[in-house]
Amino acid sequence: MEQKIIYYKDELNDEFSDAKIVPRKIDEKYKYFHRNPFWKILAFLFNLIVLPIKFIYPKVKFRIKYIGKEKLRKYKKTGYFVYVNHTQAFADTFIPSNPIFPKRNYIIVNPENVSMPILGNCVQMLGAIPIPSNKEAMKNFLDKINKVVKAKNAITIYPEAHIWPYYTKIRPFKAVSFKYPVELEVPTFCMTNTYIKRGKSNKINIVTYIDGPFFPNENLESKQEQKKDLRDRVYEQMVKRSENSNIEQIKYIFKK
Repeated sequence: MEQKIIYYKDELNDEFSDAKIVPRKIDEKYKYFHRNPFWKILAFLFNLIVLPIKFIYPKVKFRIKYIGKEKLRKYKKTGYFVYVNHTQAFADTFIPSNPIFPKRNYIIVNPENVSMPILGNCVQMLGAIPIPSNKEAMKNFLDKINKVVKAKNAITIYPEAHIWPYYTKIRPFKAVSFKYPVELEVPTFCMTNTYIKRGKSNKINIVTYIDGPFFPNENLESKQEQKKDLRDRVYEQMVKRSENSNIEQIKYIFKK
């Protein structure tokens, strides 16, 4: 099979998802909290229906294997954050949630993820928390994060922000999203999806490494320093794990 090549110019901002969605504005009117009993019942039933798909799809498609799940079990009674490399459009919705189960996992997403008619509501029911589009919506967004963590749930963040399908390295990412575990003083984990050749076939397996917990360095004076230090430790660990990939289905080449 001929290797696909993708040319990129900006590691931080280039997006290679096939989905082209016009994002809605996540303003102060967006409902981060749903108090309607009908919504809650519908969300519960929808998650129940989707649950088998969450486990079966990654297992059948990628024969996924998790290494380090025991690290999460020690924090069943604590909310925490999980940082993951973003290399699958569909499977990334499920991959971090499976080893976290039965703890509920929420995912911070771009507005595009909740902008599709009907499907946008489904994505929110699965735990999507969209990034606000203005300052007025930021308070509700932060309140949602605080409530989720205090309820001892998990929040997954894709710090690379953009999807690069089957990318085997870790792209540089900013420290901004690490302010949440620093301010809330909760554990941080990372999951690194690596791609492994399946025998002599053209198919690929995923091995996901789970590392942590990482905690803010209290010896550093400022929150800014703690945030950057936490980002650097997570990034270095993910880079180290990514070196276990042994197949490159799509080759990414920098183009000036």
